[in-house]
Amino acid sequence: MKTAIKAALSAAVLFGSAFSASAKTDITWWDFLAGGDGVRMKALIKEFNETHPDIQINATTLEWGTPFYTKVQTATAVGQQPDIMTYALSRFPLAVPQGVLRPITDDELSEAGLSADDYFESSFDAAKVDDKLYGIPFDIHSIVLYYNKDALAKAGLLGDDGKPKGLEGLENFNAALAKLKESGSEIPLSLHTDEGGSMWRVFYTLLSQQGGKFMDGDEILPGDEGLEALKAMTNWVSSGYSPELISYEASIALFTSGRAAMHINGVWEVPTMKDLAASGDLGFEWGAVQIPVLMGKPATWADSHAFAIPNSEENPVSPEKVKAVLEIIAWLNDHSLAWAEAGHIPAYKPVAQSTEFKEMEPNATYSSLADTAVFDPQSPIAGGAGPIYEATQNFIVPALNGQLDPEEALEMVRDELKNANMN
Repeated sequence: MKTAIKAALSAAVLFGSAFSASAKTDITWWDFLAGGDGVRMKALIKEFNETHPDIQINATTLEWGTPFYTKVQTATAVGQQPDIMTYALSRFPLAVPQGVLRPITDDELSEAGLSADDYFESSFDAAKVDDKLYGIPFDIHSIVLYYNKDALAKAGLLGDDGKPKGLEGLENFNAALAKLKESGSEIPLSLHTDEGGSMWRVFYTLLSQQGGKFMDGDEILPGDEGLEALKAMTNWVSSGYSPELISYEASIALFTSGRAAMHINGVWEVPTMKDLAASGDLGFEWGAVQIPVLMGKPATWADSHAFAIPNSEENPVSPEKVKAVLEIIAWLNDHSLAWAEAGHIPAYKPVAQSTEFKEMEPNATYSSLADTAVFDPQSPIAGGAGPIYEATQNFIVPALNGQLDPEEALEMVRDELKNANMN
């Protein structure tokens, strides 16, 4: 009798273990996050797995840019896609016509405890194509103005609050660059002048501050706003305020070495500045603020890391996995304060408006840009590593460095992108 009971109990335990194992939902995850972003995301995934025994995220990091997006397109075509992936919002208008993103319904969003009101309008709207939601933004990352407080103070450009003063308006900004030069700054403004992606972000910011559009229907760069934006940028280089053909790494080094008084770059370099300051390798006090209103109204180029569900006709993601994925996204949004440590602004308002984030500097100082952020044009030729970036590299960068006339450069941009838009 005892033997029979023992056997029955053993069978029950084995059955229970088998049931428990089968109840776990395994989620395949792909991202393109390297450096500090990658470290932070891996920590968040580890914490999620440890606190959710019913869901297991199996994560893989792939190469950023065209290789990542090409692999996603190929994988969805043959039904070997992940269940969740990171995706740049700027790439959504290209991905949706390709059929690689699965729309998320209002009911699915609501079931996960999320709503449009939880997010900054600029980023949530950028996640839609033809009024359908194709992903959920995790952050807003933009370019900001890094500054050397000591250099600005010496030039009379630092306010009592420790923030720059006298930089609003292009005329005032250029005058400030001259003052920095006169007061001993070798380089008033460090820009990454040899690469299209970085210069697109500055160009699009200045274009948008004038209320200009990069695209209006099939027309590329209508009006004079694009020319005014490019002339402002070329003047910084031709006047000697910013050096020609500076690489990304060199543009940062010019600032961190104290040679450049100001530097325009993405918020993703905030950890670099913090680490150098903490180690004592930064010989000055620094800060970061929203790009000043130089050309009319507040506007700053921005993009978002977003979460998306791949779409596959061959092998659709199951409803069970969609539910688990949305639970993961909701949890990550709720824990996005850790992600903000990489310099980002949380797209999820409850975190962005929390006391903890408001005490996080310099993020809290420039977080106002979330309300005036401008995302790339909603077009298949836009987005990171897309045709607009290539055209900027091919024509705007040479104009910036004195190798092309600005008007001629913009005509070349129009011609190249008109052809790309037709293909």
